[in-house]
Formats: sequence, C-alpha cells, structure tokens
Amino acid sequence: MVSQPPVASPEADDAVVSEEKSHSHRRTEKESGQITTIAKPKGKSQKSQKSQKKNLPAPVSDDVTLTTPVGDPWPRPYIFEDGLRRVAPYHFTYNTHCKERWRNRPLIDIFESEFRDRPLSYYRNSMEKGTIFVNGKRVGPDYLVRNGDLISHTLHRHEPPVTADPVGVIHEDEDMIVINKPAGVPVHPAGRYNFNSVIEIMKAERGPHFLPYPCNRLDRLTSGIMFIAKNVPAALALGVKIKERTVRKEYLARVIGKFPDGEIVCDKPIMQISPKLGLNRVRANGKSARTVFKRLAYYPSADEASKSPESRPRTPDELKDEKHRPWVKGNGYSIVRCLPVTGRTHQIRVHLQFLGYPIENDPIYANQRVWGFDLGQADADGTQNTDEDIMSRLSRMGKEEAAEAVAYYDDMVDKYEKRRAEKMTGDVCDICETPLYSDPGDHELSLWLHSLRYEDAGGSWAYVSPLPRWALPPEGMSGPTTVGGMEELVEAVKDENPEIS
Repeated sequence: MVSQPPVASPEADDAVVSEEKSHSHRRTEKESGQITTIAKPKGKSQKSQKSQKKNLPAPVSDDVTLTTPVGDPWPRPYIFEDGLRRVAPYHFTYNTHCKERWRNRPLIDIFESEFRDRPLSYYRNSMEKGTIFVNGKRVGPDYLVRNGDLISHTLHRHEPPVTADPVGVIHEDEDMIVINKPAGVPVHPAGRYNFNSVIEIMKAERGPHFLPYPCNRLDRLTSGIMFIAKNVPAALALGVKIKERTVRKEYLARVIGKFPDGEIVCDKPIMQISPKLGLNRVRANGKSARTVFKRLAYYPSADEASKSPESRPRTPDELKDEKHRPWVKGNGYSIVRCLPVTGRTHQIRVHLQFLGYPIENDPIYANQRVWGFDLGQADADGTQNTDEDIMSRLSRMGKEEAAEAVAYYDDMVDKYEKRRAEKMTGDVCDICETPLYSDPGDHELSLWLHSLRYEDAGGSWAYVSPLPRWALPPEGMSGPTTVGGMEELVEAVKDENPEIS
C-alpha cells in the first residue's frame, strides 16, 4: 500500500457526490421510515368521529392517505444464521419524486415498466386501497403523473438475506475509508434491499450519525475495493480524478475456458437494452467502451488434466468448440486480469461474454437459457438473439423458475440445480400476503468478479485487496497467489488513452 489518495470517486461515468445529493440523501432518510393508514369513510357515529379527531391532526376527505412517521429503527433488525445476514420484516414507506420519463403517464404504467418486485395485480390493488398514493392522496391506478408529484408506497418489507461476511477495511483516515466489499451485498439501498446494503451495514456498525458517501460503484454480486468518503469534499476530490481517468483500476475474473495469451483489447460499444432488468449488450450504436484483458492463470478440468499425450487427435469441430465455445466441453477455467478504461455498466461482464469467455458463474451473461447456445458471442447486431427474446427470458429468471448459470456438461446441470438462485417458494406472508422467496443459492451471493486494485496514475497512492478464494489455485494445482503491477495492461492502450499511463 502506498500513501492514501488526495480524497475523492472511481469509474469514468460514476456519479460524483455533490452537496445537493448529500442533502437529498438526508431528506430521503427522514421521509422513508413511515407507516400509512387510510382515512375512514364518512358516516361514522359521533363518538367514533370524536375519537378519530383526537388521533388525527385535522379532518380529511375520503381520498386522503395519512402518513405517520415511526422513526428509523435502531439497532437495525439483523439476524445472523446459516452464514447469512437476515433482516426481520418491517413496514416501510418509499418516497420518490416524479422523474421526467414518468410525466403524463398512468401511475400503473410506471410501476409496470419500472418495477418488478411485485406482480402487477399487487400494484393495482395497492393503488386502489391507497397504500400507493401521490402527494398524500389516494389517486388510483389511472392517475396521470405530473411534474413535481411525490409518489409514495407503503408495504410490509421483506429483504433478501445477504452473506454474513463483514465489510473489510483496507485503509481509513479522517476523510476516506477504503473497504473490501463482500460479494452479494448492494452498495446502496435499492429495490428489495435496504438495511442489507453496504451503506446501512456500515451505519449500523459506526452509529446512526455516520454519513457515508460512496465514491465508486460495484454491482451487487461483485466484491472488492470501494472508496467510502466521510464528507462531501473528500468525495468530490476523488470524483474529479476519476472523471479525468487518472485513477487506474484492475479487476480479476474467473472465466470459462482457456483465455488467449497476451493482452487482449476489447473496444466494442455497449448499450443498455432494458433499464428495468439492468441488461446490457454489445451494440454498434452503443456507448464507447474499452477493456484490456490478460490471462493470469489457467486451471484445466480434471478430465483435461488426466489426458495423456497419446490421446487421439481432436477433430476440427472439437478444436473449434474448444476455441470458440469453451463451455461446451468443460475445458477448465482461467483467471483473467481486467483493466476497464471506461466505466460502462456491466462492462467487463459484457465484453468477456462477447469475446466468448463469460464469467463462469455469471447468472445473466453466462446463462444459455437467456442467451442461447452461443451465449451472445460476437452477436453485435442481435441476429442470433433479439433484444426482445433475451429480455423475455431474463424477466422470468428468479421468479417462477431457477436461474442456473451455464451448464458445461450434465454433471454441472445437477450441481446448479442444487445451488439454484432465489425463486418463489409458493408460500405467502401471513401479514401482507406477499409471495416469499427461498434463500439465495451460492451464485446469487457471489459473482467471480473482484475489484482488486485502485491506484493513482501518477503513483501517489495505491490500494490492493487480497485475492478472493475463487482466484487462488485449486487444491492439488500450483498457480499465482499474487498479482504484479499494471504496466503490461496500461502499455496496451497507452497511445489511445495516455491519461492512464
């Protein structure tokens, strides 16, 4: 480790923390912890009306929904068991202001297109009951959302469990905390995750007055180095350096098959084809993206390692499969170093998939049930699988069916069925009748992609995390347990991207 950074945020297109955002963060905290009750209809007895007046701040009409703050539960309702961090169910009110793309659209249409946590019938019923409401009033599913509207949703919240692994601290000073984020834990409260997020876990450990400012983003399933600023100026300072691309970052990935020798540069543009599903793929008219890859190690499968030199020559089709479809024969795996020059969402995962070496346990980009037999390899124009087909298949994952990753051969199918992802159990909550999920499987708690290193291009500071378990040599095999400097990776793109050299 070299000296600490001058304080500040990672990835080229990362959101930089601003004063306005920090105030918004505090305001959201105050608005969110609420329960909701629906105003009683008219026609009650005089005694009932008097009793109601004692409990309510003012008379209200039938279509008004009353919100009563209940505070921020402390300590957090964590339960640790079976290697998981669980959260006891609790009531919670979400609040969000109208986004530009929501204007003049029916309320039910927004929930159908933007949210997938509950069935559409649930959202419609909640709008009719008033537990989804706008500006404090029950408006119904056909209400046209307008600029400035505050949309609220009160529900009995069930958070998915995450790993019980701690948030490791690599470095800390008065302005910045450098952490080793555990896999499977989202950074921010989002979707079904709230207290089971890096931000809330750190607040639970450091006290209710701790205000963290994440400077770089990592996907929920990704582990590794993150910067958490303790104040806005620190976050802004690092954010400036990241925007200027003078901060270099390196990831490790475990991919299917034997990755090619040398430095491999992928500069295919990436497009988001579904904001709702968080799905991206290589597209000629997407945003520019560039990643440098280099194989660190290759570990053959047991069958491959046991083959003798006298084995019969492989047929042309077998050689083609080994080179272009390494998942077909189960030919081992590679540990690959990754230098993302740009910072598009899922960039490393998408580029590795396009090259034909997807991350081995990626539940989305290495899933043949989503992408077909070729797993999206070299399909920049979408002729093998249309966007609509892929989105349709992916939207069913984790709901009615298990989301197993790529099946290399028959034995792997059985293993992935046993370690299946979250899926509905058929049971419902006694309080809110919400469909309940089973515990997540191993590949829903971890993706074999790790943020290994961040360093200043000028050499003033650098941080490196330990290698994750899945990147170490398997039992009975030898291989690297540390990673050298980034010079070879940087050299491959120094002419096109001199800012990182």
